Amino acid sequence: MTSAAGRPVGLLAPIGSVRPGPVDTRAVVDRLRLTLLSAGYALAAAPALALAIVLVLSVPLGLISVGFPLALAAVPAAAALVGAHRRVSGALLDDEIKTTYADTSDRGLLGRPVAWLRDPARWRDVALVWFSGTGGLAMSFLPPVLLAAPVPYLVWMLVDPHWLGALLLGASGLGLLVWWTITPPLVRARAVIERAILGGSRLAALRRRVEQVTESRSETLDLSAAEIRRIERDLHDGAQARMAAVGMTVGLAGKLVRTNPEAAETLLDEARQTTLDALDDLRSVVRSIHPPVLADRGLAGAIEALALPIPLPVTVSVTVTERLPDPVESAAYFAVAECLANTVKHSEATRAYVRGSYDGTRLRLAVGDDGRGGADPTGSGLAGVASRLAAFDGTLTIDSPPGGPTVVTLEVPCPR
Repeated sequence: MTSAAGRPVGLLAPIGSVRPGPVDTRAVVDRLRLTLLSAGYALAAAPALALAIVLVLSVPLGLISVGFPLALAAVPAAAALVGAHRRVSGALLDDEIKTTYADTSDRGLLGRPVAWLRDPARWRDVALVWFSGTGGLAMSFLPPVLLAAPVPYLVWMLVDPHWLGALLLGASGLGLLVWWTITPPLVRARAVIERAILGGSRLAALRRRVEQVTESRSETLDLSAAEIRRIERDLHDGAQARMAAVGMTVGLAGKLVRTNPEAAETLLDEARQTTLDALDDLRSVVRSIHPPVLADRGLAGAIEALALPIPLPVTVSVTVTERLPDPVESAAYFAVAECLANTVKHSEATRAYVRGSYDGTRLRLAVGDDGRGGADPTGSGLAGVASRLAAFDGTLTIDSPPGGPTVVTLEVPCPR
């Protein structure tokens, strides 16, 4: 169960302060909750230790083929158990502990265990089940034991009051004080250890970030190379070809100017028109690189101009009053242009809208329509938009159920 803010509540609510604090109903309930979770951790130690032993034995036994069926049974079971640990520990820390396994769907029964041996995420699972069955068991065993310690002595005092029972009951009361003090930090410490084992540490996060940046950089370079090739092709097939034709026409007119002045004049008129067409081609190429309307009117004005020729009503409400860096404005402009083009081509919509805002740290744009929905995020248009935005750590989110409506949300980090 989650709260309105998306955070878990109830048994898996995040751990608050680990300091002892005052004794009140809320604090008692919270410690009882953490003690129950510790008991669950402790109960999971038995299957975890069994899986750890089987996983280790399956490696050498794989040399005689016995280890393959062991691995095929134990590895998915360990992944399921580790997944439960990941969700519980992540919820307690109010953090998402992510792990990505290598894809082995295209491998046979014998190929999967071999691929698992080379997958670091699977080895982290092995480390986690070993920890759960050993050190983790010791950490999680303490809270329920300390809480339950006074129960047998209390029963003893009720059945057969004796000074020794009272002394032991007093000693167990000291155990309750220890339980009250150590339960939150102990449960949190175990969750932190599990996050570190499963790759949720700062170093692992940095590694994932480097991988994302590397992938984004590669996609950006591919996109830039494609843009350069497109510009070269447009110049070669458009302005360059027309200017070459102008040179030939003018040359031919020069030869005819004395012998046939009327024909030469016709050729010069044709050359003049071809020159004007070449200028139009050059302007078109320039607009495809950085539209002049962006420089003149800013992002909000450019989007308004973009919506004017769309053959359906488009409501524009973009409250971006300050200028953003040129590359960000250009990426956002072309992203909105692609989304509106998709609306016209595929959505069968009767109206559309563009909404946007900038809060000083992030640019947000939403393009929506009342069409039939079913937009394909893997299509060349939207995939190209996502790649363009990824160069700025931007994201593209598509909400387009069958039957509509469609909302495409674009977000680009852009600190002031």
